[in-house]
Amino acid sequence: MQNSAFSQFQPIAFVGVTKQAISLLTPLQQVSKGTLFCPSQLQSQLPDNGDRVVTYEQSLSKQIESSWQEYHALVFCLATGAVTRIIAPLLQNKADDPAIVVIDPQGKHVISLCGGHQQGADLLTKLIAEQLEATPVVTGAASTLDLPAIDTIGKPFGWRKGLGNWTQTMSAIANSQAVEIVQDAGSNLWLDGLPENHNLMITQLKHNRVTDNQDQQKNSQTNQAASPQARIWISATSRRFAPNTLPKVQWHPQVLWVGIGCERDTSPELIRDSFHKVLQANHLAPEAIASICSIDLKADEIGILQLCREQDLPLTTFSAKQLKKIEVPNPSEIVKQEVKTPSVAEASAILGASSVKDPQGKPNHQLLVTKQIFKQEKQGAVTIAIAQAETEYLGKSGKLYLIGTGPGSLEQITPAAKTAITEADVVIGYRLYVELIKPLLRSDQIVEALPITQERQRGERAIALANWGLTVAVISSGDCGIYGMAGLVMEQLKVNKWDGQTPSVQVFPGISAFQSAASRVGAPLMHDFCAISLSDLLTPWEVIRKRIKAAAKGDFVTSFYNPKSLKRTEQIVEAQRIFLKHRSEDTPVAIVRSVYRQDEEVTITTLGKMLETKIDMLTTVIIGNSNTCEHSNWMITPRGYLK
Repeated sequence: MQNSAFSQFQPIAFVGVTKQAISLLTPLQQVSKGTLFCPSQLQSQLPDNGDRVVTYEQSLSKQIESSWQEYHALVFCLATGAVTRIIAPLLQNKADDPAIVVIDPQGKHVISLCGGHQQGADLLTKLIAEQLEATPVVTGAASTLDLPAIDTIGKPFGWRKGLGNWTQTMSAIANSQAVEIVQDAGSNLWLDGLPENHNLMITQLKHNRVTDNQDQQKNSQTNQAASPQARIWISATSRRFAPNTLPKVQWHPQVLWVGIGCERDTSPELIRDSFHKVLQANHLAPEAIASICSIDLKADEIGILQLCREQDLPLTTFSAKQLKKIEVPNPSEIVKQEVKTPSVAEASAILGASSVKDPQGKPNHQLLVTKQIFKQEKQGAVTIAIAQAETEYLGKSGKLYLIGTGPGSLEQITPAAKTAITEADVVIGYRLYVELIKPLLRSDQIVEALPITQERQRGERAIALANWGLTVAVISSGDCGIYGMAGLVMEQLKVNKWDGQTPSVQVFPGISAFQSAASRVGAPLMHDFCAISLSDLLTPWEVIRKRIKAAAKGDFVTSFYNPKSLKRTEQIVEAQRIFLKHRSEDTPVAIVRSVYRQDEEVTITTLGKMLETKIDMLTTVIIGNSNTCEHSNWMITPRGYLK
């Protein structure tokens, strides 16, 4: 299966010139569904089932030159100096050149060489490093200062860049100068990625999920009184900046929905000119537009379709039945007679703006520009209105990664799970589990760590953000599908009438608690076994007791999860009593607490004495079957091979 973390870098190519390099790159090429460049003389080294392979006989420099514009990212397993000499003549500008990543021949280091921010080479470097269990080398100023890269901060939210001096603004941030960010549109979730001490002065001109007090707390203590040396606008407004002044740049969240109505066969020129006149008159940025909207009768209107192509915008249409339900300030009886709704431009703009799936579930919008009418003899007539949504349109389908992080040690997390955590826009989990994976997190990620009793809230929040269009990692300790968040999230999706595709869901398995505990004491799970949670928070105790009796009577090796809490102390005592009716008091029992963590405790005792050992919610208890034995402080359940 393709690791979807690499999908954002497609098309991607891997380049090797030695047998060792091809061996190192082949698994990466296969997991990413990328292309492998291989010299023809090494073709015999390729796997028999290898596909998406390009063999070449010309020089590597010529091969890269001919492929330069075809790929979003190029990953070399080659000396950095050699790569630099190959790509130097091809570099044009960082907005168009591919991301360049270099892996050393031993696979110990992965280097972000070019396109770190705009083309995502820094992130790609970290993802590849997780796959190889190598060290990522990222040298950009934002990474050094533990700040989100300002020239990519809006990418997860679909923001578009506007005019401004990006080079000088980035330089101010790199030099730890005070930089002001003024936001009056779009989500402010990006604030969650800021460290406590930063060089940003944040001004929120709108109220969206963050209170005034929280905004104040997000401002750097050292820079509150300083004069800004650069300014960043996050806005739907198009601003012109005078030369030789404070460097300024603009991000434009896609919050504008442009409603258009017109007579049949209105000229494309009139529609285009009217569109730009409305934007200019209201100082609105074309980059802030999410979609053109109209009635479904106009789905084939040549002038509207041509405008969508020119502006690279989707066309969203609504039926007359939908449109006539919308209250508008300027209804028209003439329009109603023609298309069975009193409004097209205003109503479709409002409907479009209200269609965004706000993560808070509270759609909010306003009609920013009321209907403007433009007529021209022999060219037709067009009406244009613009609504602004509170929440931006992301223009992409969201993803849910349901991830098991294993027992708590980073070494026990699968490379695929590490990659998914690093790639995600948002990471959601119980506070303790988030703390355990902190080294895998990026500085610009949204991290929401919630208390242990808020599982439903975690699931609902993750689904809401994924429905909006973000990639969300929901983490659980152990395996996420064994008493973890995977089952809850899937249930919640079902309740929400999920279609099974959007948002997409990928489950990443982890090493479960009973597997981890078993590995610390030998091989207690070699024969039939079961796992039972003793927590009666979600399951009635009578049901749990019935299952304990069945496991004891059936001679299953049994693992107990959640065996004892501060308030719930009697269940483990009763479980012991039930097992003693069916097994010898000398039956080996493993009690493993905080497995694979710094405060790990491992005890092998017996069924009769098990309650003498400390047991709590961080403990897994494994009771052997009638054949389980203890040998030299190891626990063994025979499979039957030596009979």
